[in-house]
Amino acid sequence: MAPLNLKNVTLDELASVLAPAAPSRTAVLKVFAQVFAHGAQDVETVARAPQVPRAVAQLLRTQGELPKLEVLERRRAADGFVKYLFQSPEGGRFEAVRIPIFDEKYIVCVSSQVGCAMACDFCMTGKLGFQRNLQAWEMLDQVLRVREEADRPVRGVVFMGMGEPLLNYNQVMKAASVMCHPAGLAISAKAITVSTVGIVPMVRRYVREEQPYRLAFSITSAIPSKRGQVLPVENTHPLPELVEAIREYAHARRARAMLAYVVIRGFNTSREDAEALRDTFAGIPIKVDLIDVTDPTGKYHPPDEAELKGFRDHLQVVGAPVARRYSGGKDIGAACGTLSASSYGGEVLPAAGN
Repeated sequence: MAPLNLKNVTLDELASVLAPAAPSRTAVLKVFAQVFAHGAQDVETVARAPQVPRAVAQLLRTQGELPKLEVLERRRAADGFVKYLFQSPEGGRFEAVRIPIFDEKYIVCVSSQVGCAMACDFCMTGKLGFQRNLQAWEMLDQVLRVREEADRPVRGVVFMGMGEPLLNYNQVMKAASVMCHPAGLAISAKAITVSTVGIVPMVRRYVREEQPYRLAFSITSAIPSKRGQVLPVENTHPLPELVEAIREYAHARRARAMLAYVVIRGFNTSREDAEALRDTFAGIPIKVDLIDVTDPTGKYHPPDEAELKGFRDHLQVVGAPVARRYSGGKDIGAACGTLSASSYGGEVLPAAGN
């Protein structure tokens, strides 16, 4: 019989695998909370927890396991962002980023795949190619490892690290369900964001299933021919199809859809680009997050302040909220589009307690 990975089960799945020991619902919750809410380091700690019956404890000892990601490196940027480089026993290296929110809390940017198949032209992860999907426990353990060393609470998660989350849909949704469970990581579903470059069938599935998390849609241009120059997904899921899926999402949520717009100097910041955004999303409640491109290869550059200000003025025709999202950790390869399991810059941090 294969070992029971206690980090890779939802509450209902845990109840099912523990059923031979006939546990009460309370006992199942206690085991679940030991693993996720309390971050137990070994199976024996879980087995010896109060209100865990002897039969359940014995089953855990004989079948349970609590695997861990190995932290190869922790590297802090000048702006306080910390990038974690992980090695999984399942194979592959990937990264998570601890994002400080003022002096109050952290958000963790997690990876959902090793590498990425989307090949966005300005993204370093895409240049790695796709290696494999991460399992739910590997996404959860990114947050657990960051949380156990954090000096502030972790209050949010963004699936914006390595990979296209909607191409690993089942495992991402499974991880998110544990993250927001009160006995899991107890992170509000509203504070969990899943970013997608536009996998239309999975967006529609997301809407049908009424998933409670937020979606962020990477647009970069509302002119299909221009979008296709930097986002190859345009050839598979054309912008008009994605726009209709976004319309369905916004209608179902009764909220504005978040459009992530990577701004690139001299490429997508003209009045024509703003008007295309207005016309393409007419009748759809949206908000626009502007993100400076970060391309270590030097092919693409962010706009200067004058160009960006001009574009924001042009965007008034859209009639939607516009915000500039800070993309931190540039000096350590932790900014949007730069995750590539790399090691450079910043300050290498010791493990907590060392």
